[in-house]
Amino acid sequence: METIGFSEAFKYPFKVPKRLLYILWMIIPILGWLAISGYIVRLVNEFIEGKYEGLPELHFVDDMKLGFMIFIKAIPFALVCFVVFFALIMVNESLGTLICMLVGFFAIPTLGTNFFRKQTVGSFFEFRVLNVVKDNLGEYIIAILKQYALIIVFAVLTLILVGFPAMYFTTYIFIANFYGKYVEKEEDSTLSFVEKETDNTLETESSLGAETSLNTEE
Repeated sequence: METIGFSEAFKYPFKVPKRLLYILWMIIPILGWLAISGYIVRLVNEFIEGKYEGLPELHFVDDMKLGFMIFIKAIPFALVCFVVFFALIMVNESLGTLICMLVGFFAIPTLGTNFFRKQTVGSFFEFRVLNVVKDNLGEYIIAILKQYALIIVFAVLTLILVGFPAMYFTTYIFIANFYGKYVEKEEDSTLSFVEKETDNTLETESSLGAETSLNTEE
């Protein structure tokens, strides 16, 4: 997967400009919020897969169901974070705040993307994916800084209204691209290796079984 450029990320939400109006569903309390949340999850998965043709169509009921499911499954992680961060700040406010900021910069984006991808409670706690951040730290920092820069640009454009939906719908575009390029690639390689080893084991067992049968017949 290629690394998405800043200009391409900027142009993305305007490729199908009328779909920026989906943000108006946010006016509807709870149901609209859930629908947009589910839509964001689908967007993140498209970014992971390298699909940047433009904003996809929103399916209100399906996206609302997805948003509700994501909300429920995110509660355990949110509670753990709240308890841990609160305890750290209570012990030492300055140190606790610093740790919260570092976790928010280096861990939460990747864990959140992993959660959006796999959509299980446990996927928010798969801390092993952070090894990819450690191994590709330079690329990760660049991705995060580009994400912040894009948010700032679209924040300025909120003065002409289009900035807010564009900012909202591209919040994960760079980190999802990073995830697809490194995390997904590594997991696919691991899966292929496991499948290959399994096939080799089965072939070996089959050969041993055949030899045993021949020996028995003799």
